[in-house]
This record gives sequence, structure tokens and C-alpha cells, in this order.
Amino acid sequence: MERKIMSLGRSSLVISLPKYWANLNELKRGDVVSLAVQRDRSLVVFPGAEKKREPREITLRVDPERTGSLIARKIIGCYLNGYSRMTILSEKVFSVPQRKAIRDIVRMLYMRIMESDAKSMHIQTLIDESKASPKTAIHRMHLIAHSMCRDALTSLKNRDIRLAKSVFSLDDDVDHFSFFLLRLLRNAARDPILANQLDIEPIDCMDHQTLVYRIEHAADHSANITKHIIMLDGSQQKIPNHLLTLMFTAGTEAVNLYDKAVDAFFSKDIEASVEILEAQKKIEKLDQEIATKAFLSKQKSALVICAICSIRESIARIAECAADISEIAINRAYKMTT
Repeated sequence: MERKIMSLGRSSLVISLPKYWANLNELKRGDVVSLAVQRDRSLVVFPGAEKKREPREITLRVDPERTGSLIARKIIGCYLNGYSRMTILSEKVFSVPQRKAIRDIVRMLYMRIMESDAKSMHIQTLIDESKASPKTAIHRMHLIAHSMCRDALTSLKNRDIRLAKSVFSLDDDVDHFSFFLLRLLRNAARDPILANQLDIEPIDCMDHQTLVYRIEHAADHSANITKHIIMLDGSQQKIPNHLLTLMFTAGTEAVNLYDKAVDAFFSKDIEASVEILEAQKKIEKLDQEIATKAFLSKQKSALVICAICSIRESIARIAECAADISEIAINRAYKMTT
């Protein structure tokens, strides 16, 4: 559908609106339309004056016999798909585990319980998404995840249980950011107006979503490392020093790559991204060395062996997160622009 630009007076340029579109939206002479300039410099015309978005609402009916975790997953699904108000109804009285699960997930999602009785709960989010900054939120999420990775390795090297417990407790903070960002990016991918307000192109939402997942995974793996440190301390068992040194070296390499990969994502640094992909091979060699020495050691404790294997796996996965982020950075650098 094309329209020719015409001149009106000395300084104004006009185009006519398609009659079909005007009839479809019941517009007539003198009515008001709204215009919005998009990031790609296109112009979007909306019928009527610009209106504030009405919050999306949904009602969830809960089986009294269902577990709290299933209810929590349903709430998460609704939250990620843009619902801002939820009414949760039960045929009978909520059980104590159900009510606790709902309260826990509401807190995790930055929502609030506005009304509550024995058989119903009304919850809603109070955050204005149009005022958010995905880039700033991702950077803050990364700072927490990176500090978790770094401190997890320090607690591993020094067998510092207090630091390990502190790192483990930060995992919830990363999850807070993860849920909020995934909701924000999904909504922006669906709503070009919101994407414009957030200063992000809809096509970039998928790349940013993958980045959020990888940052969350890096945090999860650092939490897993500290979990095994705490378990070993509780059983008064230790990883042999020569293996501990190798694991710390491999872990430090992996965490450094992860940090550089996030920087490369935002700077679209292809050279740095390729270097990260190549450096991952060094970590694979260190991992094989750890596996070989662990196999040849005289360690017979099943708990210690399991801890070594699990920590090795977590270090390798952090390196894989770095590689995945680097690949996205390379792909983003060649994104077509209008």
C-alpha cells in the first residue's frame, strides 16, 4: 500500500489515510490519530489519542490437591507472558504449602499480593516496564553473577565456608533479574512500541534473552561449586591440594572468559569473541588434566570424588557460557541494519 506525499501550504507535507483503514477503526473527519517514530525511522499511525496500556489480567484456578511448585510454575508462565494482574482461585481453602509457594514466587517476581482470603489471592506487578533499561539491568545482573563466580573460586581455593555461603545466597538475586528481564524482552519482542521506549530493536530481543539465560547459568554453576564446598566442610573432607590448584586455575580462566564475553556482546567485538572461542580449548585441556589426576589419585571417598566431578562440570559449563555469548556477539556484529 503506497501513498504519494503532497504539499499543504508552505511547510507541511501530508499523505491520505486509506479509506478501508479509517472505516475499520471508525474514524471520521476531525478525529485524532497518534503517531510514533520507530527506531528504524518508520512512522506508525494509531487510531485515537495515545492511551495508556491496560494491564493484562488472567484468572488461574487451582486444584486443591496440586503441589505448590506447580502453582508457582503457572504464575511464572503468566508473568513471563506479560500478565500484570493475576487472580488465583481455589475450590477449597489454600493449603499451607500452596500459600507459602505463592508468596515465595510473588516475592521472586517483584509482585505484590493486593488482596487475599482463604480461597483467593489477587497479585500484581507494580513495575513500569516502559521506564526500564534492559542494558542496565543486564549489566547489574552480570555484575552479581561475575562476583559469584569469582568468589566461588576464592572460597574453593581457601576453603572459605563463610564466603561460600555468602555466594550461594546471591543466586536468588540473579534469579530476580532473570525473571524480570525475560518478561521485559518477551513483551518488547511482541510490542514494537515498548521496544521503541526501551531503546531496543525487536530483532535483538532474542539475542538478549539468550544472554540473560547464559548469565543465569553462570551464576547457577558458581552456586553449585559453593554447594559442594559447604557439603565437604560439613563432612570434614577435603579435595587434595594438587587438584584444588588445578581446579582454581581452570575456573579462573573460565570466569575471565565469561566476563570478556559479556563485554564483547555489547561492544560487538569480533576479534575478542574469536579469541574467547579459541581460549576455551585451554580450559578443556585443564579439565582433562584434572580428570586424569583425580583418577590416578588414591582418593577413595565417594563424596570427594563426586564433588570433584561436579565442580569440574560447573567450570566447564561456565566456559561454555562464555563461548555461547561470544558466538552471539559475532552474529550481532553482522546484523543487517536499515
